[in-house]
Amino acid sequence: MHDSMHGMLRALGAAAMALAAVLAGPAPARAEDYKASPAMAMELRHARWFDGEKLQSGSLYVEDGRFVAQRPRKVNRLLELRGQTLVPPLADAHNHNLQSTWGLERFGQDYLRDGVFYAAMLCADPAAVAPLRERIDQPETPDVLFATACITSSDGQPLAMLQSGQPPMTLEQIVDKAVLIMDTPEQVGQKWPLIQDRRSDLVKVIMSYHDRPELRQQPEQRGRLGVTPEVVAEVVRRAHAEGRRVVVHIESAADFEAAVRAGADFIAELPGYFPQHGEDPETHLIPPAVAALAAEKQIGIITATVATRLFLPVPELLARIEAVQKQNLERLKAAGARLLVGSDLFTGNALNEVHHLDQLGVLDKATLLRLAAIDTPRALFPQRRIGCFQPGCEASFLVLAGNPLEDLDALDKPLLRIKQGRVLTQLEDVAATAGDAENALNGKAGASSKAKKATGKNAGAKGKAGGATKAKPSSSGKPGTSGKATTKKATTAKAQVKKASSSA
Repeated sequence: MHDSMHGMLRALGAAAMALAAVLAGPAPARAEDYKASPAMAMELRHARWFDGEKLQSGSLYVEDGRFVAQRPRKVNRLLELRGQTLVPPLADAHNHNLQSTWGLERFGQDYLRDGVFYAAMLCADPAAVAPLRERIDQPETPDVLFATACITSSDGQPLAMLQSGQPPMTLEQIVDKAVLIMDTPEQVGQKWPLIQDRRSDLVKVIMSYHDRPELRQQPEQRGRLGVTPEVVAEVVRRAHAEGRRVVVHIESAADFEAAVRAGADFIAELPGYFPQHGEDPETHLIPPAVAALAAEKQIGIITATVATRLFLPVPELLARIEAVQKQNLERLKAAGARLLVGSDLFTGNALNEVHHLDQLGVLDKATLLRLAAIDTPRALFPQRRIGCFQPGCEASFLVLAGNPLEDLDALDKPLLRIKQGRVLTQLEDVAATAGDAENALNGKAGASSKAKKATGKNAGAKGKAGGATKAKPSSSGKPGTSGKATTKKATTAKAQVKKASSSA
């Protein structure tokens, strides 16, 4: 059962490209799609915002897409925010569902609805990503990094899946095209120009139970394994020499240690998201010394715990897996390791992971919010001033009705979404007129009594304008942020969508 479930659910996200080719063409624009208003000058009065540790209060000002120190001369929107909470948008450091046209059109709006403005897609075919470049990083779409340089071995993931897909791909179509094959450090040097020729925001390397050499002798495992530690080390050495960042997919605790010792920038998940070969979950515990080394090297360790639910483990097995997840998180936390939030959930995103981490109970709510809304966005986009409310920071934030430090369910129902000073709304007429000159408020301090005040409610943030609906818990142990929409998507794409779900 494990192998069949693995074949269905642990396929690389590059499969989304192949899947899109056999499904319907581009979906038409939907009425519920978010539209971005023009950038507006704002006064956020009586604001309360999360600074990474606690809530601050006061007035904030926005102009030209950034927070500014002084009230703008003309204010387009005055927001009275008594009792509401501002938090930075979330980031998902591990997914695959936005790396094809098909995926972006079906899941991109879910990211905005759930307040996830930043993401990394961790194994994408360059041909599938090329048409997306002009569509992402826009006011009305998430900001996305792509790993289009995805390295595996000649018997590694995702070869088996791609060759058994519908339609199947030939090795000629796959090798050094969809993915790069490197079996030895010498091949890394020989094929490095292929990486240099790709527009890849991150370099991805796939390891899979490298400490189990007997798996390479099993025909049924061919195309499901990964590279050796020596290959990982050489990829990291060459990438760092060129200023490139490397993310390593791992399966076992030994894979994790090898990635740490190689000096990877990111590790894509915790070990043991599922015991692929019937091993005891407890074999996936990270040794404390390795956790300490990861902390010393400041490697970004992406959690990706909620993806375990995709395997539908029986309750007893799930309890054991989650007990290991808790222990690994506790060890990494005690070591001061750099944790990042990523879901690897094809039908979900970082919001699902935040709630699952909350259920595991290792990290307090302030820490979880900081990881998802500050640390992870900055790790993905280190050159940008995001996840903050100081002058000069990008004015991207969510307005919540409640306090997420008391109840993280407050994240499920944003009243308002602001991306670089633009209101994201599902009402086209609101988006079109929100920043009109005639809407500007008088710059005088005393003019506020005559101003047209826009609260979270009357700024078009509820109902269709803000998409704020009460989310119901789903069977996957994550928030029901996808609700019926996620179920509908999974049904529409049938089992093929699950094939495109990847942790690699």
